[in-house]
Amino acid sequence: MPDDNFEATPIPLPMTGERTAPDTDQENYWFRRHEVLYLHMQQFCTRKKVLEAGAGEGYGVELLAPHAQHIIAVDYDHLACRHAHSAYGEPHTFFAQADLTHLPLADKSVDVVVNSQVIEHLPDQPAFMAECLRVLRPGGQLLVATPNRITFTPEGQPINPFHIRELNACELAALFVDAGFALTHCVGVYHGPGLQKLDHKWGGIINAQLQPYLENRPWSSELRTDVDNVRAADFELREAAPADITDSLAATSPSVLDDSLDLFFIGQKES
Repeated sequence: MPDDNFEATPIPLPMTGERTAPDTDQENYWFRRHEVLYLHMQQFCTRKKVLEAGAGEGYGVELLAPHAQHIIAVDYDHLACRHAHSAYGEPHTFFAQADLTHLPLADKSVDVVVNSQVIEHLPDQPAFMAECLRVLRPGGQLLVATPNRITFTPEGQPINPFHIRELNACELAALFVDAGFALTHCVGVYHGPGLQKLDHKWGGIINAQLQPYLENRPWSSELRTDVDNVRAADFELREAAPADITDSLAATSPSVLDDSLDLFFIGQKES
């Protein structure tokens, strides 16, 4: 078990654009878009020994901890670990600073690895997948959420300076399969009816949030109200059969989840 020698004194975490957080000005849409998948993940973490690889600000630990037997939260950023420990530390949560391709855990030591909105930041994605396979027990599961490259960055080159390699559904599936995982669960995140109404109202709610930054102007009060009122329930999760994704991989054809906002896949280690 990692030894987390972090103080309990509240530690502020600067918002650099690398990660989102709850209760952060103009971040509510992105936080809720991430939150909906953590809520979905809870069922896979019930009474399990969970590793969150890339815990960031730590709100995922808070969402998963009530369901898990215990959680080990690892991040490469020491300040993020200190902040998460001070904000979300509980008797059955542990925090450690580490490279995600060199996890400070023994072989076959956890039941579930959670990696949410992190893999696109990693310079060596296959090495990370291999490391997850190492620390998972036989039959254990790797849960990965990531933005869908096709809809997040339509032009190809990531516009987020912290993203190294974004993935579409087939590319994410290939990482799982090549690492030796059996792909068992494939989900796409979509705007539900309320967000579709906002898309119609604003000509796209995502662009409506980004355009003021590009034009160096503040948000309107109406936009701020609409974004602040977004909730996780405003997003829809649509499941696809894993075979549909892997068949697309073999045929290099479009995937059924190519129009999703985010992807959430689960791979299982051989028992």
